[in-house]
Amino acid sequence: MEKQMVFAWAMIFCLAIPPVYGQYYSKTIKVGGRVEKKTRLRFFYHDIPSGKNPTTVLLAQANITQDFFSPSPYSSLYAMDDPLTIGPERTSTTIGNAQGLYIALSRDPNKFTAVLYADFAFTTGKFNGSSFSLFSRYPPTDFVPSPDTICEMAIVGGRGAFKMAKGFALLRATSSNAKTGDASLEVNVTLYHY
Repeated sequence: MEKQMVFAWAMIFCLAIPPVYGQYYSKTIKVGGRVEKKTRLRFFYHDIPSGKNPTTVLLAQANITQDFFSPSPYSSLYAMDDPLTIGPERTSTTIGNAQGLYIALSRDPNKFTAVLYADFAFTTGKFNGSSFSLFSRYPPTDFVPSPDTICEMAIVGGRGAFKMAKGFALLRATSSNAKTGDASLEVNVTLYHY
């Protein structure tokens, strides 16, 4: 009987240990004194898929959706390393770059829409070494949009001066070429960060 009791207690002990040691460690700490900052930025973004030195390249395209009459055929995946400048001209002072991916989603060859992920990094000035991340849907617009067309996109993170950033970016085309796909956009960003 004594052996059975020892065995029973040993089994209870063995079964009780895994739930205790199998849980992960977590501790929530109230953070005091953090002040949320608001930063507004204005710059220009140049997406250049044409020419000898493109900043955007086609990575993949489904064979069943080829449309050679559209600059961005449906379901095409692009990689980008686009310059950010102070002014609307491509020759303006470069202050950083936007690197990321986007996939073209419009079946209408006269419209452009995409899901875009990009890291907007600054390489000079006050925010040198900082970046924010944009992950959002670019709504359907004409390939040569009206200057009054403004697209709102979500900011979902950041690093450096923009740690834990959230906010939005308002994009407005300043120039666009429907044949080549080249576009320059004015970007007005509102960031909330710590």
